[in-house]
Amino acid sequence: MNAREIVLTMCLKINEDKLPSHVVINETLKNYKDLSKQDRAFISRLCLGVLEQKLRLDYDLERFSKIKVKKMKPVIRNVLRIAAYQIEFMEQIPDSAACDEAVKLVKKRGLGGLSGFVNGILRNLSREFQKANGFDISKLNEIERLSYQYSMPKELVEFWLKSFRREQVEEMLQAFLEPKDTSIRINESKITIDELVDNLVKDGVEVRDGAYLTNAKRITSYNSLPVLDSFQKGYFQVQDESSMMVGLIAGIKAGDYIIDVCAAPGGKTLHAADLLLVAGGEKNPGHVDARDKTDRKVALIEQNLERIGYQNVSVKVFDALVPDDSVKEKADIILADLPCSGLGVIGKKPDIKYNMTKEMMSELAKLQRNILTVVVSYLKPGGVLIFSTCTINPEENEDNIRFITETLKLQPESIDTYLPENLQCETSKQGYLQLLPNKSGVDGFFISRFRKV
Repeated sequence: MNAREIVLTMCLKINEDKLPSHVVINETLKNYKDLSKQDRAFISRLCLGVLEQKLRLDYDLERFSKIKVKKMKPVIRNVLRIAAYQIEFMEQIPDSAACDEAVKLVKKRGLGGLSGFVNGILRNLSREFQKANGFDISKLNEIERLSYQYSMPKELVEFWLKSFRREQVEEMLQAFLEPKDTSIRINESKITIDELVDNLVKDGVEVRDGAYLTNAKRITSYNSLPVLDSFQKGYFQVQDESSMMVGLIAGIKAGDYIIDVCAAPGGKTLHAADLLLVAGGEKNPGHVDARDKTDRKVALIEQNLERIGYQNVSVKVFDALVPDDSVKEKADIILADLPCSGLGVIGKKPDIKYNMTKEMMSELAKLQRNILTVVVSYLKPGGVLIFSTCTINPEENEDNIRFITETLKLQPESIDTYLPENLQCETSKQGYLQLLPNKSGVDGFFISRFRKV
C-alpha cells in the first residue's frame, strides 16, 4: 500500500466513520513503523492537512463540479480532497502527479468508471488555481472569508466573534493551522533539564525552549518517540505547556493527597506525582489517586505510569459522577480537568471543528457541573480545587466559575503567584486564565483555582 492509499484509508475512517483523528493517525503510524521517516512525515502531513482544510477544499472542488461534495461517493470525495490539498498546499508535488495518483486510487478501489469525473475536476482545479495563484474570495463577507480562509465552520467563527475581538479570532484561527512541534515536560524528579536536553541532542533530536516554562521543551527531527532512550526511561512526558499550568497553579506540597477525577491519558497525574517527589522526595512522596471512567482510559494512564515508574500513584476505574464516601473530605487537592468540547485543541484534532455543535457544548457544560457537584465533597477544609478544560467556550468555562463560587461555595484564589509574569492578567488575579492559541504555539486552555473555606 503506498502512502496516498494509506492516507485515503485514514480519511475514510475519520470523515466517514467519525473515528477521532488523533487515534487514527497514532495507530496508523504505529502500524507502519517500518516506513521511512520521510514517508511517515508525508502521511502525517497529508492526512492532517486534508482534515484542517476540508471545508476550503470542498468549496474549491464544487467550483468545478455540478455534484455537491457531500453527494459524492465517500471514496471519491476523499480522493478529491487528498489530491486538491496536494495541488493547493504542497508545492513540491507536481499537480500532474497529484491528479494521476488520484485516478489510480479510484481505479484501485473499484470505481474506474468515475476516473474521468475525478480527472476532469482535478485538472480544471489545477489549471484555474495556478492561473491566479489561488481563487478570488473578494465577494465573500467577513464571516464567509474567515470560514474559507481558515477552513472553520461559519457557526464557530460567529460564536467566537461574539466573545473576542476580530483580531484575536483571526490570530486564533491562523494558529490552529500552524505546524505543531511535539511539546514535552521534563520529569525533574528523575533527571535535570540540562541532562535530558543533552541526551536528546545526542540522539539527533532538535530541542527548543517552550514559550513559558523552563521544564517545557519542543522537539522535532525524530522518527518515533518509543525508540528514544530518554522516552523509554521515563525522563519526559508528552504534554502541552498549557496543560502543565494545572500542576503549577495547584501549589503542590510535600505529602499532599491529590485526586485526579478524570485523569486519562495521565499527563496531569504524572506531573502531580513528579512535583510531589520534587517537593518531598522518597521519604514523603505524597500520593495521586488517578481515576477515569473506563478500562480503556485507565489503561492509557497505566501504560504511561509503567514507563515512568512512579510509586506514588494509584489508578482505578471510577465514574466521576458516582460519589465515593471513602475519600470524603480527605483530599488536599482535586484536579478536575473535565470532559469538554475541545475547541482549544482543534490545531491537533481538526475533526473537532466539524463535529461539535452548540447543543453538545451545552450538554458538556451540564456534565461538568454534575461532576463538580460530586467531587467537591472530597476536599478537606482548606483544600484546593483546580478546574480546567481544553476549550474556548464561556458556557463551559466562565459560567462554571460562577457555578463553583455561587452554588458550590468555593472561594476563587489569585493564580498570579504560580504563573509566569507574561501570563499574569486581570482574570488571573480573580483566579482563572483563558489561554488562546496564538503565535506562542500552546493549545487553547482554561484553568482556575478555588479553595474550600
